Amino acid sequence: LSGLDPAQPYFQGTPIEVRLDKSDADFVDIIHTDSAPTIPNLGFGITPAIGHIDFYPNGGKQMPGCGKNPVSQIVDLDGIWEGTRDFVACNHLRSYKYYSDSIIYPDGFLGYPCASYDLFQSGNCFPCPEEGCPNMGHYADKFKDKINRDFLKLYLNTGEARDFPLWRYKVTVTLSGKSKVKGYVNVALYGRGGNTKQHQITKGTLKPDNTYTAYIDAEVNVGEVTKVKFLWNNNWINPTFPKLGAATITVEVGQNR
Repeated sequence: LSGLDPAQPYFQGTPIEVRLDKSDADFVDIIHTDSAPTIPNLGFGITPAIGHIDFYPNGGKQMPGCGKNPVSQIVDLDGIWEGTRDFVACNHLRSYKYYSDSIIYPDGFLGYPCASYDLFQSGNCFPCPEEGCPNMGHYADKFKDKINRDFLKLYLNTGEARDFPLWRYKVTVTLSGKSKVKGYVNVALYGRGGNTKQHQITKGTLKPDNTYTAYIDAEVNVGEVTKVKFLWNNNWINPTFPKLGAATITVEVGQNR
């Protein structure tokens, strides 16, 4: 059984006979997309973990792309009816959109086991454990025989619009050069499965020999990495024309470590 943001009003905190629960099937997976409190946030979805595995994409409360201004949201690419529904219940309806995208991307929507979304965001729950990470959505049941705890909370990030899946990488850059500068460092990944756009690794003071780490959610699964593009930029014109390079760049894939 897959629960697509099961309802919160009249169901949260009720006995398991009344609401969806993991006792209802051999395997119950849940996608939480609108789990903020109903009052005052108008959250329509249930908050607690109630399945064998519970996915909280983007933290489970506020979905990216749902904060658009009302006019642009109602006049939606998918039509005025779809846009109006999204305006009223955008976060709630993201659950079925993620699910339908998951059918097309069997390797997408990896959920990372973690105690909280903040810990996930800061990289504490990266990479996937030895047994791997389950895929949110249609292929979640591939993980059915790997569950070894009462409940499993899983976190991931998604895109703002279709196509929704993102793939998580840890990128570590050690700089080389002679002097420190202010600016930013961007990295793009190239691989057999495609190329990513540029992702910012750090900004501020850039010091040679220092190492900077970022967790990036890429819009494409690059597969085997063949090349990494490194760019850095000054925040302002520097008459001394400082030079910076990358002594090393390490890329770790969340999926297969």
